[in-house]
Amino acid sequence: MSATTARMDARAWGVLLVLAGAVFLEGIDVAMLNVALPAIRADLGLSTGTLSGVVSAYVLGYGGFMLLGGRAADLLGRRRMFLFWLAVFLVFSGLGGLASEGWMLLVARFVTGVAAAFMAPAGLALITGNFPEGPQRTKALGVYAGTAAGGFSLGLVVGGLLTAIGWRWVFFAPVVLSAVILVAALVLLRDADSPERQAGGFDLPGALSVTGAMLLLAYGVVRLEHPGDGTALTLGVFAAGAALLGIFVLVERRSANPLVRLGILRSGPLVRANLGALLFLGSFAGFQFLATLYLQELRGWSALQTGVAMLVIGMDTILAPTLTPRLVSRFGNVPVLLGGLVVAGVGYALFLPFDLDWTYAAMLPTMVLLGIAFSLTYGPLTMAATDGVAESEQGLAGGLLYTSFQFGTALGLSAVTAVSVAALGGATAPEARLEALRTALAVPVAAAVAAVLITAYGLLRGARGRHVPEPATGDVRASA
Repeated sequence: MSATTARMDARAWGVLLVLAGAVFLEGIDVAMLNVALPAIRADLGLSTGTLSGVVSAYVLGYGGFMLLGGRAADLLGRRRMFLFWLAVFLVFSGLGGLASEGWMLLVARFVTGVAAAFMAPAGLALITGNFPEGPQRTKALGVYAGTAAGGFSLGLVVGGLLTAIGWRWVFFAPVVLSAVILVAALVLLRDADSPERQAGGFDLPGALSVTGAMLLLAYGVVRLEHPGDGTALTLGVFAAGAALLGIFVLVERRSANPLVRLGILRSGPLVRANLGALLFLGSFAGFQFLATLYLQELRGWSALQTGVAMLVIGMDTILAPTLTPRLVSRFGNVPVLLGGLVVAGVGYALFLPFDLDWTYAAMLPTMVLLGIAFSLTYGPLTMAATDGVAESEQGLAGGLLYTSFQFGTALGLSAVTAVSVAALGGATAPEARLEALRTALAVPVAAAVAAVLITAYGLLRGARGRHVPEPATGDVRASA
């Protein structure tokens, strides 16, 4: 395509800003809540289990319904799904702010997670449907990805500020933002194509089995954060989830109109992109958790100070939509993605020698490298996971990607928690806690290395695929 094809008119920019605003909303909503948890516990008198459940409820809703949400966007209409679930997100975020009991927060966060599970893949599919493949889509996805990551980074600081005013504003602020986005979306959004028609009706057995499987697997991952709390039950939850997943596969193989066309999973580039997404988000979530414990519990920093310290990671909000599309156009998607993953691994490794008297100047290189890594990785992962996928399955591809993001985040948190608890044992001294955190930091390093190896393999496979095409849904040269 010529350079002019990357230009977008005012309406196209309006559509992009609406969809980017929605993904920003999701990121900032999660980050703000994490910062506000201690204040919520103090005000409502929540137990540790209930407080943990406030986070886990969102994970269950998001992870459990993501695949169904992605396919529902293809079958029922992306615009329709996006608008409806954005409204649900708005309502239940407001109800969370009005909560006076722990159970009210749990319900609000679960339904908010379900809403995000339907809204996120619909939004991504609207991006790929409204912007043609090539420079324009690359630019749009760069803006979209940068805004998504920036929402999470900025949410740490905004959450600290709002919590200082009152923790309920952490729930009310997304209501205001949701309302603005909803009004703009009603005016600007339209589906690029009509919803896919299913002659044999909706695949209800497939929907029920995959949703049940995802809920159980998400719950099992959440339970991993407490390795000594009913190991047999945790294993049983995973076994039940795996059994339901097996039933889902059998249902889909025999269904005339499957909810998920299993053939899409034969795409090596798509599978590698999703594995890379899982490992990348898992490594970052684990690192952020460990860094937060180090700064707040060992160094005595406030939540706001911690958020400001990590704010530099939010540079991806600027770099992702400006620098990354140019690099992708010049070097290709996979080389840029690989470079971002290498930078992330180096950033985590540089943090390994952290000590009780480390200065912020010693931490800053890691924060800068992670900002660069997000800039180079998040957008290209999104491109790789959707590139070449049939237009009728863009919602499904988005659902798979966001499922990988969510499960990666949950697995990263669970893994570093389990390792740090095991390494600490019964010790309580600051030096022992520091050593336990250092041991757990090996998890993000290892995850980043694994992501590099998987992506490098894809790059080599893609080079060979120029002559021998890989059985995939898209051009292997442009996929991870």
